[in-house]
Amino acid sequence: MRRLFSDELNDLHARFSEMGMMVNEAIFDSVKAFVNHDKTLAHAVIDHDFHINKREVDLEKRSFEMIALQQPVTSDLRMIVTIMKASSDLERMGDHAVSIAKSTIRVKGETRVPEIEQVIAQMAAAVKEMVEQVLDAYVKEDVDAARQIAEEDHGINDFSSQIYYLCIDEMTRDADTIVGSMDYMLVSSYLERIGDYVTNICEWILYLKTGKLLELNSNAKEDGF
Repeated sequence: MRRLFSDELNDLHARFSEMGMMVNEAIFDSVKAFVNHDKTLAHAVIDHDFHINKREVDLEKRSFEMIALQQPVTSDLRMIVTIMKASSDLERMGDHAVSIAKSTIRVKGETRVPEIEQVIAQMAAAVKEMVEQVLDAYVKEDVDAARQIAEEDHGINDFSSQIYYLCIDEMTRDADTIVGSMDYMLVSSYLERIGDYVTNICEWILYLKTGKLLELNSNAKEDGF
């Protein structure tokens, strides 16, 4: 029975990691679609979100079944709880990728500002790197890396502020850019929220190793656990 439980836990762990890669790809593709004005790719991101949602539901179902049937010990229970909570954060990150994709479709044909889009692309690259790092920290159960990744969220917030002021300046200068600039600010806010969810996962990594619920960068987040 113990070996069966261990196999099921390893499978749960692998499925969570796969979900993380699915979400990271969705984030990358959604911003790529936005910057390149690619409606086809944007629609693909929206359609693929079904698989991310399905994976989150599957992980939650498997987690509850393991808790109910196997009655795991404390350390194993923390692993299951971490996967349940962190997969919920991943699902929300996927939702924000969909929102970015929808912005691509909505602003097609509007006046664009390449300089602002370049900053958005840089912000997205930084967010993508954070997601990759946090998934690696999760696999390695690396508490020090989790703390460091959470600190990187300040840089994501700086990008958001930079884009906001660039948009305000551009809208003031050229009224034709108002619609597009509003979406630039929305996209940067979606990316900022993804960074916040990465920080949440960092917190769950700490919980996994310490059993304590600790908030990281609480002053930069709108919500915690």
